[in-house]
Amino acid sequence: MSTRLNIQQQAPDAFKAMLDLEAAVAQCNIPNGLRALIKMRASVINNCRYCLEMHTPWAQEQGFSEAKITAIQSWSASSLFNPQEQAVLALTDEVTQIHLKGLKTTTYLDALEQLGEPLLASCIMQISVINGWNRIAIATGMEH
Repeated sequence: MSTRLNIQQQAPDAFKAMLDLEAAVAQCNIPNGLRALIKMRASVINNCRYCLEMHTPWAQEQGFSEAKITAIQSWSASSLFNPQEQAVLALTDEVTQIHLKGLKTTTYLDALEQLGEPLLASCIMQISVINGWNRIAIATGMEH
């Protein structure tokens, strides 16, 4: 795809606000492994090549094997994810695709049980932020 507008140049205040939001969420209590799962899974669902190219090396730095990175695409059929990771992946799926069925009570309660309220709140924020970045990257044709 040819390069589209540079959103950072055309909407600098809004872009800075996104960067500030990303920085605030980065300070949350999310373990890096769960943060990587959120960023990778949302980017897979949204088919955001830019974000996948950015976050795959970081996931590897966090100790993710190639098999685990590949399994993120079909995580529910994989035995590579522990119950906490499964809860985060299910939460990421439903919040990313919230227009389909909302966030099911069972998914919410499982995530709450696995994460507790503070971490659940942080994960919902991280899911929301990566979805925003995915949409910016795709809409503007960003290249990594």
